[in-house]
Amino acid sequence: QVQLIESGGGLVQTGAPLRLSCAASGPGFSTDTMGWFRQAPGKEREFVALISRGGLSTYYADSVKGRFIISRDNAKNTVYLQMDSLKPDDTAIYYCAADLVSNGGRYYPNYWGQGTQVTVSS
Repeated sequence: QVQLIESGGGLVQTGAPLRLSCAASGPGFSTDTMGWFRQAPGKEREFVALISRGGLSTYYADSVKGRFIISRDNAKNTVYLQMDSLKPDDTAIYYCAADLVSNGGRYYPNYWGQGTQVTVSS
């Protein structure tokens, strides 16, 4: 059973950076594809980014491409999301996810963190 704990959320101004961290515990972290999702008020949860188990492959939603970078440190069982040039539209609860399975062009994690709030003021 993988447990995920996010940290690093907060309130920032438009254009500011923020880095989220996700600490994983339990077996299998280094073999899992990891990712980040987000859910804005009144909207469905959406995919943000994923990283392969070795960290060599990454994939991003078009809305964050060029502004967000996902990375991982398997020795620390931690995955990160560096967010730059934040916009008010990035305001959401951000969820760490583990063991993502791809199906029909969408990603379905087997494990979720509890989420961390990111608020970008205009």
